[in-house]
Amino acid sequence: MFKTIYKKAYHFLIPLLADIYYGYPGKKMIVIGVTGTKGKSTTCRFIASALQAGGHKVGLMSTVEFQIADKRWLNDKKMSMLGKGQIQKMMREMLDAGCEYAVIETSSEGILQHRHLGVHYDIAVFINLGTEHSERHGGFENLRRDKGKLFASLKRERNKIVNSKKIDKISVVNADDPNSAFFDSFGADKKSHYSIKGKTITFNAQGTDFNVGDKKFHLNILGEFNVPNALAAFAVARSQGVGDDKIAVGLAGVKKLEGRMEFVDEGQNFKVIVDYAHEPLSYTELFKSLRKMLPSPRNKVISVIGSDGGGRDIGKREKMGYVAGELCDLVVVTDVNCFDEDPKQIAEMLAGGARKAGKKDNDNLFVIVDRRAGIKKALQMAEPGDVVVMTAKGTEQVICVANGQKIPWDDRTVARELLRVISSEAKRSREIP
Repeated sequence: MFKTIYKKAYHFLIPLLADIYYGYPGKKMIVIGVTGTKGKSTTCRFIASALQAGGHKVGLMSTVEFQIADKRWLNDKKMSMLGKGQIQKMMREMLDAGCEYAVIETSSEGILQHRHLGVHYDIAVFINLGTEHSERHGGFENLRRDKGKLFASLKRERNKIVNSKKIDKISVVNADDPNSAFFDSFGADKKSHYSIKGKTITFNAQGTDFNVGDKKFHLNILGEFNVPNALAAFAVARSQGVGDDKIAVGLAGVKKLEGRMEFVDEGQNFKVIVDYAHEPLSYTELFKSLRKMLPSPRNKVISVIGSDGGGRDIGKREKMGYVAGELCDLVVVTDVNCFDEDPKQIAEMLAGGARKAGKKDNDNLFVIVDRRAGIKKALQMAEPGDVVVMTAKGTEQVICVANGQKIPWDDRTVARELLRVISSEAKRSREIP
C-alpha cells in the first residue's frame, strides 16, 4: 500500500517540481494538447505545419518525433509523453529557441501518470476514442474520464498573457465521434467542432483532396483517414488567426510522416508500406484505404501484424487478428514487443482472430514469431501490383523482449535490407542454368 502511495506521489510531484525548476515554460507559450486513440502524431504534425505556414515558430512532442523550431528528430524514447520532468525541460528549450507554440501529444497513459501536470494547456484537441488501453484504466469509462482531464485543465488556470495578448482557452472536438458530447461538456472560452460530413473526399496514388466550404485542400500523404486529422489542424490554425490559404500550404507541406503510411522503395514492382497502426480501429481504416490502392481486384493486400506484450490491452489482440483476416488477403503474424510474455501466445491470440475471419494456416495465414523472418515471408509472397504493409511498430527503434532487453530495430531498414536480399536471390536463381 505504501509503495503504491509513494509511486503516485512521485508521478504527481515530479512534473510540478520540474515546472518550477525550468521557470514555468508552459505559461509563456501557447500550449496545444492532442488526445485520442489513433492519429495523434499525424494531427500534431499537421497542426505544427499549419502554424508554421502562418509564420509561427513551433515546438512539438509526439510518439513519432520531436521538434524545436527548425530542428526535428525522431522520438527514440519509446514514450508518447516524456516522463520525469522531461516535458518541462524540452518546453524550456522550445521557449529559449523562440517558439510561440508547443504542440504536445497527450496520451491516456501520460495523463494516468500525471505527466500533463505543469504543462499549462490552452487548446485541447479530441480526435477519437476507441477501447485501446481501457484495461490499463480499469474500463472504458475510466479511460474516457482520464482523457477528459486534458479538457478539464483548460479552465482550472487563469488565461495567460503571451506577447501582451490574452490567450483564449479553446476546445476542438471531432463531432463525428460518439464521445464528442462528453469532451464538449468541459468549459472553454471558445469551442470548435469539425466533421467529415458534407465533405467531398477524393483519394488516389498522389494524395487526398477534401473541401472546407468552397475551399479545396490537398494532402500529399495517402489515406482518407488522414482527413479528420487535417480538419482538426485546420480548426486549431484558424483559431489562431492563420488564413485558409496558408493553412492549405501547411497541410500540403507535410510530404511524409515517419512510420505512418511510409513507403519503402527499392525498385520492387509492388508497394511496401510501414505504418504504426496497432489497434482494431486503425487497422480497419488502414486496410480499407490500402484496398483502394490496388490497381486491380486480382491484386492482394498482405499484412504483417502483431501486438505488444507486457499485459498491454490483451483484449484487443483477437479483434486485431479478425480485422486483418477480414480485410487482408494474406496475413503474417509476428512479434512486436513481447516484453516478458511468451511471444508465441501473443501471436496465437492474433492468429485466432484471423482464423475466425476465415483465414487458414499455411494457406493465407502464417504465424512466424521472428519479425525479420515474417517480413521476409510477406515480401516473398508479393506479386506485381500488390501492397505489403508492416504494422504496429512504425518508427520504433527497438524490439523489447524479456528481462528488459532491447534489440535494435527499424521496420523500414529491415524492409530495405530484405528487399535487396530477395532481389539478389531472384537474380541468382535466374542465372543458374
